[in-house]
Amino acid sequence: MTYCLAIKVKEGLLALADTRITSGTDTTVKKKVFLEQKEKHSLFIMTSGLRSVRDKAIQYFKDLLEEGVEHNKLYKAVNAFGEQVRRAAEEDRGSLEKAGFKFNLNTIVGGQLRDDEEHKLFLLYPEGNWVELGQGAPYVIIGNSGHGKAILNRTLDNECTLKQALKAGFLSFDSTRVSANDVEFPIDVVLYQKNSFKLVEHRYEKKDLEPISSQWASALKNTLHQLPEDWMEATFSRLPPPKRGPKGG
Repeated sequence: MTYCLAIKVKEGLLALADTRITSGTDTTVKKKVFLEQKEKHSLFIMTSGLRSVRDKAIQYFKDLLEEGVEHNKLYKAVNAFGEQVRRAAEEDRGSLEKAGFKFNLNTIVGGQLRDDEEHKLFLLYPEGNWVELGQGAPYVIIGNSGHGKAILNRTLDNECTLKQALKAGFLSFDSTRVSANDVEFPIDVVLYQKNSFKLVEHRYEKKDLEPISSQWASALKNTLHQLPEDWMEATFSRLPPPKRGPKGG
């Protein structure tokens, strides 16, 4: 499984992806973020799904770029990548389904190209169609998305800084990591500041962020203990009194 998260705020974009690849009983570390960076052209692509399909679609897209195909707006690059996803599906879906696998490549594309008025974030489906994420939906997760949404829903909005987005994004990943055995460190983080046309990438190992994870766990426990309890009395007052144990001889 995969954990890929992208957040869009007024200040810019954040992308975060784990690096664990599971094949049967074997696990390896592989990068799940593809970057394309040149003058007035900054985009990242993250995928969840079969690695072989991902690699083929990315390679086809890279071939287009190497052949000189240029895009002046991000949605056009998303369309181009969607075409490569459909191409891979046409080539591989039949054999995958015969082997019991599903063509399930979901993609996040973010960035800003020359004629984009602002930074953009898109979710691309396996069928090649897409939706753009806006202020009403400041983040998107693909892969193992069930465990990490609560912290994002409670903390994120368009006015958050990129530092706040990274804090929330890491805690979302960490909640997923401790709840699922198929998401793990290292994590790759990509930052994009609006109108900068410059992507910044950094990899965090487990040892780098263990203190933050421990501090968050302690803070949650302390907050739980500090919550008022008067609202619970209506329920607990109906319990029978605790029974005394047998007297010792």
